[in-house]
Amino acid sequence: MQTELQTSMAMTTLESWIDGLQASGRYSFLRAEAMRESGISPAAASKALQRSVKRGRIIKLKDYFYAIVPLEYANSGAPPASWFIRDLMAAMGLPYYVGLLSAAGLHGSSHHQAQEFQVMTDRSVRPLLAGRTRIRFFASKYINGRVGVMDFKTPTGSMRVSTPETTVVDLVRFARSAGGLDNAATIIAELSPLLEPKRLLAAIRLIEDVPNTQRLGYILDQLRQRRLSDPIRAWLERRRPHDLPLRPGRGFDDSRENRRWHLLVNQPIEFEA
Repeated sequence: MQTELQTSMAMTTLESWIDGLQASGRYSFLRAEAMRESGISPAAASKALQRSVKRGRIIKLKDYFYAIVPLEYANSGAPPASWFIRDLMAAMGLPYYVGLLSAAGLHGSSHHQAQEFQVMTDRSVRPLLAGRTRIRFFASKYINGRVGVMDFKTPTGSMRVSTPETTVVDLVRFARSAGGLDNAATIIAELSPLLEPKRLLAAIRLIEDVPNTQRLGYILDQLRQRRLSDPIRAWLERRRPHDLPLRPGRGFDDSRENRRWHLLVNQPIEFEA
């Protein structure tokens, strides 16, 4: 049976190993790595990991994956998710990109920053809590296609982030999780100077979500962004879109028809200040 002295020595050994990782710029590790590389027995390593979690030195995100908590983030309970998201998704064996409000913030939008870190992947994944930050996952079957992503530099390396064009397409598709259609539209207004017509059309063509493309086109028209909306409309007309409500789930009383986008405007878009 492990004595208290042995446990204390194991803790010291493990934390020295963790300190070495942090000194080299790494803020996450696998349980198997700790077992293999810390130089202590599996049983001792397991206990030492538990104690390090209780002390707030590390945080367990998965049974097999831990993030290191530097002193400056002790009150937050975890480092920023951007510091370890690449390694976490690799450990989970899932494709990903940082998207929606999180991506919009990285591209310069300051409007209604999400209280969660939003990540797109190819299947349903339960949210994770990293200190005060909720990491929320969204499933998209298009993530393995030619979806527009870019590498974004972080203090620990880089992470995959949706391009401005993919971001605005996703904001309309997942409007509820973006704070509603008005909030999504307000963020699209902020990002519109970054959008390139050909790349935006490529993002739309990949997903082929005709109803939400109608809504995006309408929003861009409200922003007087015809350089962006005209190519979208030409693409849409070849698909013979049906009339549908701008806001799903709301009544049609006093709705106004928008023939250009085949929409029933059951409540106009309100761009927030």
